[in-house]
Amino acid sequence: MRTLRLAVPALALCVALSACGSQGGGGGTPTPTPTGAQPVTSQPTPDPSTSPETIAPTTPSGVKSPKPGGPSTPPGVGATTLSGTLQGGVEPNCVLLDGYLLLGGPRDVLRPGARVEVTGRVEPGMMSTCQQGTPFVVTAAHRS
Repeated sequence: MRTLRLAVPALALCVALSACGSQGGGGGTPTPTPTGAQPVTSQPTPDPSTSPETIAPTTPSGVKSPKPGGPSTPPGVGATTLSGTLQGGVEPNCVLLDGYLLLGGPRDVLRPGARVEVTGRVEPGMMSTCQQGTPFVVTAAHRS
């Protein structure tokens, strides 16, 4: 009697699985779904008129003003000069000046506590392991 109790559910499961497996066809012709729609067999070709590569980027209407005590020229206009006392970051080998994370430059000059003048460019989209400050790529630095 116990064998019969186990055999009946196992047999029902096998019948259900074999019914699901036979719906795929296998003849290469897609079979309609219960809603009448054909299954998707390949990705549609994107319409070039709506592709992200062809949409022109919009430019912001206003220009950001530099931070108070920040660079002497707005970012993106060319070389920018910052001056002040360097501070150590929360991560090792990270040096900050007025909220800017200094990347590159001579490490013997760019030490926390040193009063310096640095020239470079702001790179707000640049990734860094320092996790603080706006990235500023240093092209020249000297103590002041």
